[in-house]
Amino acid sequence: MVETERLRLRGWRPADAVVHRELWTERDPRVPPHRRISADGHPSIEELEAWIRGAPREEEPRLLVVELRESGEMIGYCGLVHNPAVPEGEPELAYELLRRHWGRGYATEAARAIVERARAAGYPRLWASVRDWNTASRGVLAKLGFVESGRVEPDAVHGDSIFTTLAL
Repeated sequence: MVETERLRLRGWRPADAVVHRELWTERDPRVPPHRRISADGHPSIEELEAWIRGAPREEEPRLLVVELRESGEMIGYCGLVHNPAVPEGEPELAYELLRRHWGRGYATEAARAIVERARAAGYPRLWASVRDWNTASRGVLAKLGFVESGRVEPDAVHGDSIFTTLAL
């Protein structure tokens, strides 16, 4: 578990599937279809519960639930993930918060805690990919010190993915 002034980042519980699915329903329509709720309703809450139950508990890097310390309310997730599109052994920072919690600095606060955790774990560099249209996430990454790597994956349908890095 990681704590900041306003947030607690912890491991997943099956009950978190309800909020996790809500995150899926809120995603921008420009997000690729495999990352949105399908026309037939997948992933379901039950499928997300199964994903949570099957996820390694102590393996790093990993995503953590972000909750408000004061109320315990889950507001999203933040952490490190393996991405085959970045160099082996260099994790990618990932985060997503419910829309009703945007604009309060929570994403930056949670991500900063994860960056510090990665630094302490000895990672030399982190990556973060972001769609060119996602100005809010680009702003979070800039606040954390991520810089554009020069690598861009063009996507005329969903928006180009810009790869950023942060030397630790």
